[in-house]
Amino acid sequence: MTTETRALASDLSLAVVRLSRHLRGRRADAQVSLTQLSALATLSQDGPMTPGALAAREKVQPPSMTRVVASLAEKGLVERSPHPTDGRQIIVTLSDAGQALLADETHAREAWMNEQLSGLNADELATLRGAVGIITVMVSAPE
Repeated sequence: MTTETRALASDLSLAVVRLSRHLRGRRADAQVSLTQLSALATLSQDGPMTPGALAAREKVQPPSMTRVVASLAEKGLVERSPHPTDGRQIIVTLSDAGQALLADETHAREAWMNEQLSGLNADELATLRGAVGIITVMVSAPE
């Protein structure tokens, strides 16, 4: 690894942490943890699934996801139903209340982000579009 690559890794890590902090700060009424919010977002994007599948997508251990799902169900943000073919499993589905919470959280973050992006020129926006694709691939790759 070159010195330039190490410097980029350091700079990118710090920038992502700072961006994450800014986005977290937009959460007006944090009814759920970031882990719970991420699970809701995955259910919204990928649809109903077992807690095990959700754990794999979120890259957490199944017992941790079982606790997350239980807490989300207690808040009425997800619904649990029997698995159609495996009686030992359940299917977790985003509830209407979960969808509404997710929409509120997303709106607050996107409003701030839109304000920040509005000050950039076309080249800067294109660079960020490319970076989003690269970062998405990086975080989606199996460990």
